[in-house]
Amino acid sequence: MLTGVKYVIGLIAILLIWAVVSLMISSDLILPSPAKVIGTIFSELSQQRTWEALGTTLAKVGIVMLITVIFGVFFGFLIGLNDTLYDIFRPAILIMQAIPIITWLALVMFIWGIGWTGPVVVSILALIPQTILSTAIGVRTTDKRLTEVAKVYKVRTGKVIRDIYFGSIIPQIIGAIQVVIGNVWKVVVVSEYMCGDDGIGVLIAWARQSVAANRVYAYTFIVITIGLIVENSVHRYTKKILEGWEAA
Repeated sequence: MLTGVKYVIGLIAILLIWAVVSLMISSDLILPSPAKVIGTIFSELSQQRTWEALGTTLAKVGIVMLITVIFGVFFGFLIGLNDTLYDIFRPAILIMQAIPIITWLALVMFIWGIGWTGPVVVSILALIPQTILSTAIGVRTTDKRLTEVAKVYKVRTGKVIRDIYFGSIIPQIIGAIQVVIGNVWKVVVVSEYMCGDDGIGVLIAWARQSVAANRVYAYTFIVITIGLIVENSVHRYTKKILEGWEAA
């Protein structure tokens, strides 16, 4: 059976289970029916405010991804090359990774208040430690014999970095990117919910205040759908990059 067919069957099974549970609960406040939520999705997508909010959230996600990947890979590569820097910064990075998102939210709200900046800063602080550590560990686990042979044969530094170090850390970088993509939507939307002034997270907050559970579910499924599309697209693209790198 084709993978796409299995995927559709899985979605249909989820909808059927959802419909049955919704009938059992019999409360739109807790779990609206699939038909009602789907109808709400189309209704909300016909409104300009939804597209504007979605555009704002997408912009934040893009900025967070760009900064997290570029700075995380650069800094992780830097400290991975130097044992002293790695030992100095590793505890701080691990502490950052362990700090709950709610703590970052509280600190950011104290500094910037409600606005556009808060969700971006919170998301970067929450996601960048993983990228830094993945890159640094990839550099540190590079086969030392390869670098020693390169020194003996006086291979150019640029070639050593590209073929040896980057050849070793590309899988870790791709893995880190996939982890970030899988979490960035959740972090950004939660941050918008708590300290944003626009975006899908804010629409969810307004829907909660209006006790409109169907809109909460609708906005959530819109975010999930876009997140899955982006994640699958990036996964296919990074897979091609990895295959091309290995072939080269």
